[in-house]
Amino acid sequence: MSSPVSIAFHSIIKIDRRKEDAVYIQIVYQFINAVKRNLLEDGDLLPGSRKIASELKLHRKTVVAALAELQEQGWVEIIPNRGTFVRNPERLATSTPAMTAFRQPPDQAPYYFRRELILDTPVFEIPEKYYFTDGSPDYRIIETEELVRFYASMVKRKKKTDEFPATADGNLFFRDQLSYYLNLTRGFHLSRDFLLPIASREQIFSILSRLLIQSGDVVLVENLSYFLPNMIFSQAGAKLKTVPLDAMGMDVDYIANQFKPGEIRCVYINTKCQYPTTVSLSEKRKIQLLQLAEQYGFIVIEDDVDFESALVKNKGESLFRKNAGNRVIYIGTFGCFLDPGFQMSFLIAPQDLLEEGKKYLNLFGKPNFMIEKTLGEIIHQGDIFRYQRKFQKIVTERKDLFAQLLYKYFEDKIIFEVPVSGLAFWIRFNANFSLTALQERARLKGLLLPSNCLYQNRAVTALRLGFAHLDEKDMADAIYLLHEAYQELILDAVS
Repeated sequence: MSSPVSIAFHSIIKIDRRKEDAVYIQIVYQFINAVKRNLLEDGDLLPGSRKIASELKLHRKTVVAALAELQEQGWVEIIPNRGTFVRNPERLATSTPAMTAFRQPPDQAPYYFRRELILDTPVFEIPEKYYFTDGSPDYRIIETEELVRFYASMVKRKKKTDEFPATADGNLFFRDQLSYYLNLTRGFHLSRDFLLPIASREQIFSILSRLLIQSGDVVLVENLSYFLPNMIFSQAGAKLKTVPLDAMGMDVDYIANQFKPGEIRCVYINTKCQYPTTVSLSEKRKIQLLQLAEQYGFIVIEDDVDFESALVKNKGESLFRKNAGNRVIYIGTFGCFLDPGFQMSFLIAPQDLLEEGKKYLNLFGKPNFMIEKTLGEIIHQGDIFRYQRKFQKIVTERKDLFAQLLYKYFEDKIIFEVPVSGLAFWIRFNANFSLTALQERARLKGLLLPSNCLYQNRAVTALRLGFAHLDEKDMADAIYLLHEAYQELILDAVS
C-alpha cells in the first residue's frame, strides 16, 4: 500500500478568517489550486482527516466537509478501507481521444424556420458610455448585497427546517404578503385567491394573449402606445386599432362613436402614466371607459406598472378598484426599484381565469420559489417601505434636476411637462428634423439614444427620455451631449 503524500498542508492552504468565504470553502479553493499547479498529483494518497485538521489547527468536521465538497466536484476519490486519493478531472478531460476541430454553426441556417417581424424590438443591446432609456430605475439605490442577505437567510432556514413547502398553488406565504401590501398601498380588499405572481411582464402579456385573443379580435390601444404588448397581441392574431390621445388620456368618446357593441375584444391602457406620453387618464374618462366596457362588452387590460414610481399622495383610483375587476384585468409590478432578479410581476383577475393562466406557467416557467419567499419576508419585515421611501426621495431629486437641465440647455426649443408618475419625460421639439440623424450624431459623441425612445410622424417629433437611472454627473453630461448633437444638426440644416 502506498504511503500518504508527505507535503505540508499548511504550506498550500492558508486560512484567512477575515474573508467572507466559509473555512471549508477556502480549503476547497486552495486544494484545487494546488492540484492544478501539480503540488498535489493525480493518484496521491492523502493523510487522514484528523491529521490534516491537526496540521491546519482546524476542527476535523471542517476538513471532512471540505473533502466531501472536493469529492462531489471530482477532485478527490474516497475509497472505503483504502483512503482518499487526489484526482484531476481536468487532466482526465484532456486525455480523451483527439476530436476533429470544432466548427462554428453557419451564419445562415440551411433549413426553413418561421420568422416573426412583429416581434422585432427597437432596443439597442450595447450602450455607449452615456445612454438614455425609456424609463428604468437606478438599481444601485437599493444595495443588492442587502437583498442577497435576505435570500441567503431564507435558504438557510429552508435547509434547516423545510418550513416553506411548495404547493400546487405556489408560494402561499408570498401571495399572502403581496395581497397585504397591495391592500395597504393601493386601497384594494384582495385575498390571495385573486392574485397570480408571474416572473415577467412579457409572460403576462403572452398568457393573456392566449387566454383572451383569437385571430381577428380587435384590441384598442392609443395612437402612440407601448410596443411590447402591441407586438405580443399582434403575434397572437389580434387586429390592433388605435384611439386618439390628448392631455386627458385616451379619447373614450372616439371609441363610442367609431365602434359598436360586440366589435371590441380588449382595450389595453395605462391610466396612471401612458406610454410614451406620460399623461394620466382623467377621472371623468375612467368612469366613461368602465361604463362603455359594460355597454359594449369588452375587457379592459389595465397596466399599472408605474404605481410604485408615482410620487403624489393622491395617486388616483385605478379602474380595477372602481370596477372590482368585473370588466378589468389588472397588471402590476412589485419592487420595480429592486435588482431585476428580485422583481415580480402579477396579475389580478377572476379565479377561473387565473386557474387557466397557471397552466401556461408550466410552459413559460414558474417564479423562483425562494425569491418569492425572500420578497414575502421583505414585506413581512417592513423593509419594502423603507426601500420605497429611499427610492422615491432620490427619484424626486433627479426628476427636478432633469427638468432644470432641460430648461437650461434647450429653453424654448422643446415642450414638456414634469411627469407625475413614471421614470421618463415626454419631450416634444418645436423644430422638425430627423430623429435618426440626431441619434447618429449623439452616438458619435458617446451618447446612446435607443430607437424605442424616438417618436416621429407628421404631427410630432418627440423623445421619451428616462432620467432615474442617471446620477447627477451622468445626467448633466448626457443632456449636454444631447444638446450639442441637436445644435450641430440644426446648424447644418440651416447652412
